[in-house]
Amino acid sequence: MLVNAANLDTLRVGFKTSFQGGLSQASTMHLRVSTVVPASTKSQKYGWLGKIPNVREWIGPRAVQNLSQHDYTITEKPWELTIGVDRDDIETDNLGIYTPMFKEMGQSTGAKWDLLVYDFLKSGFSTVCYDGQYFFDTDHPVLDADGVAQSVANTDGGAGTPWFLIDASRALKPVILQKRRDFQFQAMDNLTDQNVFMNKEFLYGADARANVGFGFWQFAWGSKQTLNAANYAIGRAAISGMKGDHGRPLGLMPNLLIVPPSLESAGRKILNSENGSGGETNEWKGTAELLVCPWLA
Repeated sequence: MLVNAANLDTLRVGFKTSFQGGLSQASTMHLRVSTVVPASTKSQKYGWLGKIPNVREWIGPRAVQNLSQHDYTITEKPWELTIGVDRDDIETDNLGIYTPMFKEMGQSTGAKWDLLVYDFLKSGFSTVCYDGQYFFDTDHPVLDADGVAQSVANTDGGAGTPWFLIDASRALKPVILQKRRDFQFQAMDNLTDQNVFMNKEFLYGADARANVGFGFWQFAWGSKQTLNAANYAIGRAAISGMKGDHGRPLGLMPNLLIVPPSLESAGRKILNSENGSGGETNEWKGTAELLVCPWLA
């Protein structure tokens, strides 16, 4: 192939098409547990995480609910993936290996959000959220009906493989995916580019700007205990019984059990089996959807 501007334009279009094809096939599993929030600045504050709004009887003037309770900020990070195509491969028409590579490039960039979100969810046992406690902790401060701070748990500890139970029906999911710019395909393929002159290499890449943070801890239960019916019941009761400040029930109902592949069998036994381990009727069948997440492996 003659290496000129016209042929390089044609190659760029083909590579971008392969990239977009792979991107369209990428997993969107992260949307089950994360809320995507667009951002216009590098750092964005989420002070409103300190209070879940509550409807009250209208007696007298309106009571403005202050949502600026905590100084919780998510700061974006840059992400990139770049592929180099040797000029010799273009001149000899040795391009067959690049089409699937660019498709894989698209799938890899699209899957980054899955990897980022579930890695972050897994880190919740040692990463703080808006109230200064670890996201999965035993002593989140919540005001009781008398206005006295009480310690509330959304984990029962343990030292095994982590699994998670969440209420995925709410507008705000346990993880916030803050995006300023999603992945975009770009090229440095002019014959006069320095990388072409110095290294006889045409560069094609994609980059994005985004990061993750935690939402309301009340919406998720994280456990490293053995995944069985008894511990599933503990997590389910804890989420269903969650209350906001001043004793207000939050009306949560856990409907998504998230497990790594190694706990798939245990999850299916709890949610799909007709009978329990002792032959009794399985009371937990169908009480939640099972999500087997390879990003938790």
